Amino acid sequence: MTQRFSRRQFLRATLVSVASAGLSACKGDGDGTTDSDGSTGTDGTEPTGSTAPTTGAEEPLLDGAAYFPQSVASGDPRPDSVILWTRLDDETAGDGDLELTVEVATDPDFTMRVDLDAASAAVPARAMFDRCAKAKIKGLEPATVYYYRFVHNREDGRYGSQVGRTRTAPAPDADVAVRFAYASCQDYNGRYYNSYRGLLAQPDLDFFVHLGDYVYETTGDPTFQAAGRGIAFSDTAGAIVFNEGSESEYFAASSLSNYRELYRGYRSDPALRRVHESLPMIAVWDDHEFSDDCFGATATYFDGRADEHDEARRKHANQAWFEYMPIDFGDDEFLYDPSKPYLQDITIYRDFRFGKHLHLVMTDLRSYRPDHLIPEDGFPGAVVIDEAALIEQLGSIPEFATPYVEDIDAYQGGVYKDALLAAADALGFDPALLTGKIDAGFINSTLASVEDPTPPIDEAELATLPRGLSFLGLGKRSFNGSIGARYFVVKPAFDAWAAARAAADPTSVDVMGQTQREWFLSTMKGSTSTWKVWGTEITLMPLVIDLTSFPIEPFNQLYYMNVDQWDGFGPARDALLGELQAVDNVVAITGDIHAFYAGTPMVAGAPEQKIVELVGAGISSTPFQSLLVLQVAADPTLSSLPGAGMLASAIDALFTGTTTNPHLGFADSSRNGFVSVVVDGAELNATFHMLTEDVSLTDYEGMDDALAGKFKRERFQVKAGQRDLWRDFAGTFKRWDPTTNTWV
Repeated sequence: MTQRFSRRQFLRATLVSVASAGLSACKGDGDGTTDSDGSTGTDGTEPTGSTAPTTGAEEPLLDGAAYFPQSVASGDPRPDSVILWTRLDDETAGDGDLELTVEVATDPDFTMRVDLDAASAAVPARAMFDRCAKAKIKGLEPATVYYYRFVHNREDGRYGSQVGRTRTAPAPDADVAVRFAYASCQDYNGRYYNSYRGLLAQPDLDFFVHLGDYVYETTGDPTFQAAGRGIAFSDTAGAIVFNEGSESEYFAASSLSNYRELYRGYRSDPALRRVHESLPMIAVWDDHEFSDDCFGATATYFDGRADEHDEARRKHANQAWFEYMPIDFGDDEFLYDPSKPYLQDITIYRDFRFGKHLHLVMTDLRSYRPDHLIPEDGFPGAVVIDEAALIEQLGSIPEFATPYVEDIDAYQGGVYKDALLAAADALGFDPALLTGKIDAGFINSTLASVEDPTPPIDEAELATLPRGLSFLGLGKRSFNGSIGARYFVVKPAFDAWAAARAAADPTSVDVMGQTQREWFLSTMKGSTSTWKVWGTEITLMPLVIDLTSFPIEPFNQLYYMNVDQWDGFGPARDALLGELQAVDNVVAITGDIHAFYAGTPMVAGAPEQKIVELVGAGISSTPFQSLLVLQVAADPTLSSLPGAGMLASAIDALFTGTTTNPHLGFADSSRNGFVSVVVDGAELNATFHMLTEDVSLTDYEGMDDALAGKFKRERFQVKAGQRDLWRDFAGTFKRWDPTTNTWV
């Protein structure tokens, strides 16, 4: 039965406010409906108000699960409200807007209903939002479990959705422990959500946090996604196609239909559905909700070979995320409007209080960030900082500086310019780039690669040339590629380049954007909670490898592994960490990198100025170690280096086996999993729940007992009033000492 809406109703957002007239929390009866300290109210007394028992006069409820294929979900819990979500799919009801009824109770049998008036209980399922429906339930009691369902009223009866369970946050003054888990990176392609099955086994969780990469925009990228189950787009004409016509053809989402089908497909997983049915979620996006390694509305698939700035595509991704995620945007009349300019269409950074001890601050580190500091199409020979500028910046010429010619057109009468021009077609670079200051190493390596008879610039001549910093000196060895741009860049040279860029244009390293950064610092500094937990999508801790003993030049240097992380924006990271020194008990929880790390990121040159960071691996996505092995194999330069694949396989030993990462106390880059956390007034305790990669390639549905034995666990602790990380060694906690690079 198609429902009709008034014009006023139609203009209201999908997110509607549903106010309760009055209710009470059930006393502790074993079903988890009490505060974590056993009380029923914020002060241990029985709350006022009452629930409304069912009258028995309503029409019987029929099983309507088929009309709700993505089941139900809840999110953004606060002491007096929560967001409820579902999606209606009824092909017989036409293509117009429909209306659902939401029912809320304090018991799973719905005998004690929250008293909702008829008008506010009506929830629109609008065609313009793919019939996704959201309800904001207000007037709830703190720290209370509620059960909810949606009802589809058809001419042939009332059809109920699956029953969901959610929980409100404790009151801000409640002295209670808070238990939550966090997750990220849940690639669906050929992989299974066994990590979520372990999360569901954790007792008494209040909520879970998702730090991004809830969906992956590609349907089977062979460079990192496994074969097997996957998503097939109905609108392939609206998608981006790769390897067209070949056996390895796959697509990246671009149209609104594409992005919606990702969420529908991912929510078909039974483990993910059960998590949503059981716990409220607090989520932000990372890159794959739009496009891998994106910045703002710009993708990076083609490494500078094409202009990938696409605001229409970005807003398709934003709209699908808005539709399918149970998120509160702070405005009961919110309406996603795709006609608004990008960055004005949606804002997702926000914060949450859970009693006296937890303040959760969630940031958005994709929407406002600038381009990576080394462009993927950066010309390797281009000198970006000349000798005079280096001396002005650093006071002297650093060891990492390389010789360059001042003017390739005039140098040696243009002989080298002519030789390089002759090589341009063979090597595939634009001859117009050969102008001005050019790195001498690039000249020599180019001549050698095409076997040009022009003699290289000899050592004696190189010693007379000025020295500066080129893209080649930063590690950029290809004309269009991510190696030397987003990954595997020379650390000392990159640090100088980042500092120069930050001095010339502070926005070039500003990952948050001014408005979000000011909000973030104000929120953190103004918090009165014991623990300030920062939900950050990308890793704060530097991840450096020392290859100075590697026998092949010029690869015997220090490298940042991934400058799509905070390593790529060091000056902004140092500034933030410096500001956070005024805030006690800051712990960052992180995703994106597909690895488990624990440590104390600190301001460069100031080891006493630090916070604690706990990085969780992906739920199912290819672990970082495996990604490195695949990346080395795919890159012509790296794959030709003897031992490069072995180095990739030993990445954790490279991270922790030297003094290059004194902040990093624990590293496991080979596993999937999630992290559970318990906070109270004295401690924050975190447990890494880790599965080997092969487990994620097997469907353990119905095999919970077999799966339980597959988890490896590591426990970490932070004590209130300290800035130290402690690790559990068989029941004895030891402190990480970055000055000695050991647990003591």
